[in-house]
Amino acid sequence: MQFNQESTCQLLEELVNIPSPSGFTTKIMNVMAQKFEQVGVPYTRTNKGALIVTIAGHNDDEHRLLTAHTDTLGAMVKEIKPSGRLKLSMVGGFRWNAVEGEYCTIHTMDGNTVRGTILMHETTVHVYPNVGDLKRDEHHIEVRLDAKTTSADETRALGIEVGDFVSFDARFEMTDTGFIKSRHLDDKASTALLIELVTYLHKERITLPYTTHFYISNNEEIGFGGNASIPAQVVEYIAVDMGAIGDGQTSDEFTVSICAKDSSGPYHYELTRHLVALAKEQNIAHKFDIYPYYGSDASAAIRAGYDIKHALFGPGIEASHAYERTHIDALENTAKLLYAYVTSPMVGQ
Repeated sequence: MQFNQESTCQLLEELVNIPSPSGFTTKIMNVMAQKFEQVGVPYTRTNKGALIVTIAGHNDDEHRLLTAHTDTLGAMVKEIKPSGRLKLSMVGGFRWNAVEGEYCTIHTMDGNTVRGTILMHETTVHVYPNVGDLKRDEHHIEVRLDAKTTSADETRALGIEVGDFVSFDARFEMTDTGFIKSRHLDDKASTALLIELVTYLHKERITLPYTTHFYISNNEEIGFGGNASIPAQVVEYIAVDMGAIGDGQTSDEFTVSICAKDSSGPYHYELTRHLVALAKEQNIAHKFDIYPYYGSDASAAIRAGYDIKHALFGPGIEASHAYERTHIDALENTAKLLYAYVTSPMVGQ
């Protein structure tokens, strides 16, 4: 399979710019459905809103499943302050300092949008000289609306209410050195790669060794994506998600990262070893790593009681849950491992 850098990056840019905080994913999932319809790939939609594409293989008794998620971090309106500004409640696990100063959109229940900026209440240094010492938390962070409002009533007149979703601007940029900077690379980078893989398999009429399901989930950031509607024949389950980068980690922005263990415990040893062997055999640049503060749809499926072999790999992504960055090399190496895996024998066969 030849990695198509241009189409992958175009698709990734499109995806990250579609607001989709967990719980507010109808639009992004409809876009995913349209992508599959455009290439003539049938899919099913679960009650939770996930999409599953199934490609028949030579062996229809034992199945594989690969998943990536389109839901992202975001927020909801917790309170409309007397000043007309908004207090937020987090959706997903991030830190307030990671979104301080970011532009955002409030999505009202009647379908309208209002723009704003996420700021400390005490941002103005000419008034609050100790702003740098204050804690970044829900008590100090607020949304300054781009609308003429100085009271709660005026903000409500805009159609804004408690419970409205708030999405963060992606600010996608690809540099001439191959870096991709954007919010929500977790996990829209992997989603783009799965769509590209499905499209290639369908257009080239490739029959895989095993019937394989491609599961686009929409609740991963809140812990229960990909943990239901798993066909009973599935033996191997792969979560395609980012590799975490930082002190003490081996992962980087240029390779595919294969996870040995995360906060849920070790991943399936033989399946993980199979992935490492494929990467070595096919000269795919990779790193083997442990993510101590991480969970995936694969671990969610294990917790839900599914009797499956589970593993995790994906592109190394810097500054996770903030303004993230990866490199085109990481996407290419992940694409290569994806294709190597879906065309390989199952563990133990």
